[in-house]
Amino acid sequence: MSHALALAARGLGRTWPNPAVGCVLVKEGRIIGRGWTQPGGRPHAERMALDQAGAAARGATAYVTLEPCAHHGKTPPCAEALVAAGIARVVTAQTDPDPRVAGRGHAILRAAGIAVTEGLLEPRARALQAGFLKRITQGLPVVTLKLAATLDGRIATATGESRWITGPQARRRVHLMRMTHDAVLTSSATALADDPDLTARDMGATHQPLRLLADSALKTPPHSRLARSAKDHPVWVLHGPAAPEPARAAWAATGARLIACPTDGAHLNLTETFRLLAAEGLTRILIEAGGQFAAALIRARLVDDLALFQAGCLIGAEGTPVLGPLGLHALADAPRPILAETIPCGPDILTRWTF
Repeated sequence: MSHALALAARGLGRTWPNPAVGCVLVKEGRIIGRGWTQPGGRPHAERMALDQAGAAARGATAYVTLEPCAHHGKTPPCAEALVAAGIARVVTAQTDPDPRVAGRGHAILRAAGIAVTEGLLEPRARALQAGFLKRITQGLPVVTLKLAATLDGRIATATGESRWITGPQARRRVHLMRMTHDAVLTSSATALADDPDLTARDMGATHQPLRLLADSALKTPPHSRLARSAKDHPVWVLHGPAAPEPARAAWAATGARLIACPTDGAHLNLTETFRLLAAEGLTRILIEAGGQFAAALIRARLVDDLALFQAGCLIGAEGTPVLGPLGLHALADAPRPILAETIPCGPDILTRWTF
């Protein structure tokens, strides 16, 4: 199962709206087939492993990181494929909460006389599938907030200079994070200040994440790097209903997709905006924006994971803080994420926190 989970991780960022699943077929102590969900969500992991094993799959044990699907979609159900292949035993890490499955896959297997074991390495599987699970059960994607700051919590000097606070190893890690998320989102403030393109580079990337721009009033110019590359790598622009028509037309001409979102005053209603993104199929979103937008996400309780890169550098109080106002009146109200991991990145440190 551990091997199946490693295979499943290969699909992160590439399978949405489907989950990234891994499957390993074992017979007489030998692996005879391996599979993981392919880009775009098909073929499924089980189908890939069965095709690799061929007739040898009869009598084998299948280790699958998620309950095999039970519904007819663009492909037949994987549970039925396992039955037809003559699999003798199926071990799964977790039940699929999708109402179209939700125990039906396990039931199909048992009805065919296949021995089924559930819940092997379930905590690891749930962590891997957090985006898919949250989208299905809560109608929201998993949100990873990436911040890069000095030791004294600053992200730019008083003049706005921010390139580069962290070193190349930390920036390379960020590109890896982009590759394992469905989408990377930035705000209009960051787009105007830094003009990022948000692509994954220097990693031998064979695909690019969807790029999202949150810009309620469409202030970001249509000659920005995001706009200029929209026809090469998809860009979705999240704007408010009052965004000017000329700006909408200019952005549409770049090839970007415009999505009208609800607003709270001058800003996007972030909760409803993220619900729209989940409805579009997104399961994992990486946030690369400034302190004001980061604070707004934390206030809205939308952040699941925080990735904080810290550099051995001091800017002082005149620099731009890593977070904007949280509106706290008492220390007891302060969010207290839990430290999950500490990773050295050359001269910098990455700490990962969960909310």
